[in-house]
Amino acid sequence: MLKFKNVSKIYPGQSVALKNVNLHIRPGEFVSIVGQSGTGKTTLIKLILAEERPSKGSITVGGWDITDIKYKEIPTLRRQIGVIFQDFKLLPRKTLFENVAFALEVSGESYAKIKDIVPQVLKIVGLEKKQDRYPNQVSGGEQQRVVVARSLAHRPKVLVADEPTGNLDSINSREIIELLKKINDFGTTVVLVTHNREIVNDLRKRVITLEDGMVISDRQRGKYLL
Repeated sequence: MLKFKNVSKIYPGQSVALKNVNLHIRPGEFVSIVGQSGTGKTTLIKLILAEERPSKGSITVGGWDITDIKYKEIPTLRRQIGVIFQDFKLLPRKTLFENVAFALEVSGESYAKIKDIVPQVLKIVGLEKKQDRYPNQVSGGEQQRVVVARSLAHRPKVLVADEPTGNLDSINSREIIELLKKINDFGTTVVLVTHNREIVNDLRKRVITLEDGMVISDRQRGKYLL
C-alpha cells in the first residue's frame, strides 16, 4: 500500500527532515507513526500526499510510483488518500451535510452521487441525525467525526490521521480512535500520526518510531517507548 525506499528529504540550507527512510505499510494495516516534534512526521505526510517531493529515494502508493508525480495527477492521488487533521478545517457557514458534500463537489461528482454518498458516511460516524446542523452547533468530538466522514467520501484506500485527537478531551479522543479502528476493520489502511503515548500503547498495533528523521524502531504490537 505505502512504500518508502531510501527516502530522504533535505530542505534548503541543508536541513535534513528525513534520512534514508525505508518502510512498507501493507493493505489493511493499522500503523501508528510516532516521535517527538521535529522528527519528520509532518514531512512524511507531505510526501505521501505529494505536497513535497523526496530529495532522494522512491515512494509508492497503492502500486503507483509517485516519486515524480505530475501536477495534474495529484488530485487523482489524493482521492485515494483520506486525511484527518488536528484542526477541523470545517466551513462554518455550511451544514455538516454540506461540509462533507463540498469535498465531492470540488472533484466534480454529480448531485445524485453526492446525495447518495454523504448520508452513508455520516451514518458511519454516527451523525446522520445531525446532518442539518452547523459546526458551531455540535461538540468538538462531533466536529472531528465530520472530518472523518469527509475523509471517507471518496472511499479512499488509505486514511492518514495527523494528530486527530490533538484538540479533544480523553473521552472524545477514545471515541475517534475507536472509529478509526472500525474503519480499519472495513479494510481501509489507517496511518495514525501522533505523539499520544497512551493511545498508541492501548492500540497494540504496529508502531513506527521516528527520531532525527530516521526510523529507529518498527514493532508489531509495539509501544511508544520515547
